[in-house]
Amino acid sequence: MADANELDPTRPFTRAAGLNSGLTRRELNGPDFRRLSHGILVSAAVADSPMLRTQAALIPFDGAGSASHCSAARVWGAPVATCPEEHITVSEPNARRRRQGVVCHVRADARTRDVGGIAVTELADLFVEMADELPLVELVVLGDWMLRRKGMTHQRLAAAVAAASGSAVRRARTALGYVRRRVDSPMETRLRMLLVLAGIPEPEVNREMRDLHDEVLRRYDLCWPGVKVVVEYDGRVHIEREAGWERDLVRREAIDDDGWRLLVVVAKDIYAQPERTVQRVFKVLRDRGLAGLPDRVSDDWRPHFPGRRAP
Repeated sequence: MADANELDPTRPFTRAAGLNSGLTRRELNGPDFRRLSHGILVSAAVADSPMLRTQAALIPFDGAGSASHCSAARVWGAPVATCPEEHITVSEPNARRRRQGVVCHVRADARTRDVGGIAVTELADLFVEMADELPLVELVVLGDWMLRRKGMTHQRLAAAVAAASGSAVRRARTALGYVRRRVDSPMETRLRMLLVLAGIPEPEVNREMRDLHDEVLRRYDLCWPGVKVVVEYDGRVHIEREAGWERDLVRREAIDDDGWRLLVVVAKDIYAQPERTVQRVFKVLRDRGLAGLPDRVSDDWRPHFPGRRAP
């Protein structure tokens, strides 16, 4: 911790550090501060955040720990759900600390990066770590995000998976096979995985349509160019859809003029009625004569998308 004169109450600090800085027990127990965990406080004016919770979890490790697993993922800004516990990795067993709400891991060769002043698992290694925490589809979401938003490469992820050991390596290797570049959103990944796990030939991701001057006219989320079918995820709320209605009409008329068939998917089509979505896309592709389409869809998607069956 910082010296008494350097105490920054906007960052997590120990009760002892607060007392050494001149604050009284009455003040520390008062409304100006709030407790993050046992013996760890912060100014009440500071909003809660993943970064703050991870900073607090690291304090008892005296610089010997790094944020890992879902704690590291949140610090990186990855699209992962909130986990109830903080995960800290240390290099040797005697550096472990027993703290409520903290899961401590030991890894002698852990590679870390500094993100916002916090030591966190290096990004490629994080992909392997999260194979212990995430189901297959969400691990692919993470991998797609890494390639699109963080400059990760498929080769670096493959090297990290190849160097890893443990029970989760098989899932990491499977997920890596589905990771793609240029995916714009987690929901696009989930939509693609729903269709691919159903046995539908994999679509091209974010295909750019250009004019004679090589200017981008439009970009398709998922498409099968050979049969001119496009599937797009629309994540806008109702008011945004209304605002963009005229623009979309023009765009979709242009698609129709080129002979493309456009299917639009929203969140409920993935979460609530995945079977209907699979059958809808399958039927259009079958009618268009897509090569390699099976006679019927696979049920392999069902464990990953447990929505209700379509009526």
